[in-house]
Amino acid sequence: MDLGLKGKNVLVTGGSKGIGLAVASLFAQEGANVAICARNADEVAGVVASLAGKGVKSWGSAVDVADTAALKAWVDEAAGQLGGIDALVCNVSALAVGDSAETWERSFRVDMMHTVNSVAAALPYIERSKSGSVVIISSVSGFEIDFAAGSYGAFKAALIHYSKGLSHQLIGKGIRVNTVSPGNTYFDGGIWQNIERNMPELFKTAMALNPTARMGTAEEVAAGVVFLTSPVASRISGTNLIIDGALTKAV
Repeated sequence: MDLGLKGKNVLVTGGSKGIGLAVASLFAQEGANVAICARNADEVAGVVASLAGKGVKSWGSAVDVADTAALKAWVDEAAGQLGGIDALVCNVSALAVGDSAETWERSFRVDMMHTVNSVAAALPYIERSKSGSVVIISSVSGFEIDFAAGSYGAFKAALIHYSKGLSHQLIGKGIRVNTVSPGNTYFDGGIWQNIERNMPELFKTAMALNPTARMGTAEEVAAGVVFLTSPVASRISGTNLIIDGALTKAV
């Protein structure tokens, strides 16, 4: 299937590893130009070079997405480097699981406000696109109570609500907004690999809850993100796509 992404310009926050990297790579594979950001400059440079090797424009820089001014500057420069913005994927999370003042503050600044500020900065560019789209990465922890209840789950829930409201506000401008909520997703350097190494009992419990007897991959999540972002999904806006291998039971 041709997703209609060739030549489109896409921004992905947190594109150097895990789900963000898989998303950026799949966009490039589909012929889209991609800009990424992450905190590690060397990792960003490596991914940018890899994306360029797929025959598309690619650009990126090291950014702390909790820094509002730096984030806006990244969006503006990305738009200039690529020649506009057709789509934005807000992927960064602080992964601040807990119930302390610190985890609440980090979840607010990174998960919530990086998304709000990214959208605000990108919208003037996306409004000029003929197929504008925003995809926000949330989590199954945003609608079911699990071990991440507290700051992480609460702000993932807030992102689902924010996305739904935004979809109604922007559809008149031809801009679609959707959420993707992954379940347990395992990749090198990810939270579940860290839990496997440092909290084996929690990892064992989580594995037992997965009906597929495995966790998902970043590439499986990326497939849903890229499809929702594409012009092929032109009628889909305001949805929360759950990619969890039937892990959750909510109707």
